[in-house]
Amino acid sequence: MQQTTNTILMIRPIHFRMNEQTAVNNYYQKVLDDLLPDTVNAKAQREFDAYVEKLRGIGLNVIVVNDTNEFDTPDSIFPNNWVSFHENGTIALYPMFAENRRLERREEVLLAVEEAGFVIHDVVDYTEAEMEGVFLEGTGSLLLDRVNRKAYCALSPRADEELFIEFCEDFEYFPVLFNANQTVNGERKAIYHTNVMMCLGETFAVVCLSSIDDKKERKNLLTHLKSDGKEVIDITEEQVNNFAGNMLQVKGANDERYLIMSAAAHASLTQQQISKLEKHTKIVSSSLDTIEACGGGSARCMMAEVFLPKA
Repeated sequence: MQQTTNTILMIRPIHFRMNEQTAVNNYYQKVLDDLLPDTVNAKAQREFDAYVEKLRGIGLNVIVVNDTNEFDTPDSIFPNNWVSFHENGTIALYPMFAENRRLERREEVLLAVEEAGFVIHDVVDYTEAEMEGVFLEGTGSLLLDRVNRKAYCALSPRADEELFIEFCEDFEYFPVLFNANQTVNGERKAIYHTNVMMCLGETFAVVCLSSIDDKKERKNLLTHLKSDGKEVIDITEEQVNNFAGNMLQVKGANDERYLIMSAAAHASLTQQQISKLEKHTKIVSSSLDTIEACGGGSARCMMAEVFLPKA
């Protein structure tokens, strides 16, 4: 089992904008009032293209699929929420909170992965849960420690406890559950995705510990991470607001490890945090300002890791 991959899937947007259906519980989204929708999409495309170029520049294999004009899918740029790829050739399809995000699940995307030389043996489909108003949004909701077989999940309207346990049984992960909150207008509200406040690397974890209000849950999380030999690098809620939790470690050329993040996330880190991270991995950042502002997601959300076997 490997924790990092050298292949990722990314979706190039066509209709990118702030998705009004996700904004109800993604408190990181903003409307850019002074920009026309076409301008927002064009800016997002430029950020996307520059980001892909950077990733390919470090030797990462990036499968890019263009979004389709067929549907209005403003969040298609975040494919990791609807699909995950596993080393045994299984993929999982996930139930999505926003109705317009369900249209992102497209056969052509999976075919593009197969055409890139990967094998899909089996599909585990959780999408029927949408009928009951139950959601689990892929590796946005689930942080998978693939080596130690643990799945971390912050419960939220987009991460259902029972469905999370079902996933863990199906894919043989030990569940680590907790609640993570952010302050919105003076109130503590659930952070919509686990991967906004936490990142799991091979030998480290970046976590906003102060978002976990329950001391027992916080201690349990730390116990799991430390028992697996991970150095825990704590970030603040202000840094989470700058997407410093939304990072992903990947393998580039010559198996070199890189931690991918946005320019805003990188700028928010202290020199001490950067030094700690650089003991484990090299850092690569790219400007994603428009995507972060309108989409309320960042570098990690844009990458679906491919762990499938080669054909």
